[in-house]
Amino acid sequence: MQIVSTNIFERLCSKSIREISLLLNIPQSTVSGIITKWKQLGTTATQPRSGRPRKMTEWGQHMLKLTVRRS
Repeated sequence: MQIVSTNIFERLCSKSIREISLLLNIPQSTVSGIITKWKQLGTTATQPRSGRPRKMTEWGQHMLKLTVRRS
């Protein structure tokens, strides 16, 4: 997948942000953000974020709510 995205990026590199956004039908700010992320990190994948992970899964939270409602 990385090779494919590299080839696409290199082809679109010669075009302006406006042309790319019109071609892909997405906002210019999105195109600009993706290009900036690519230049800084070499990838467009979502990076890990800081913060404490949830203790309960979504299923566990759902079951807890059902239990509380029943009582």
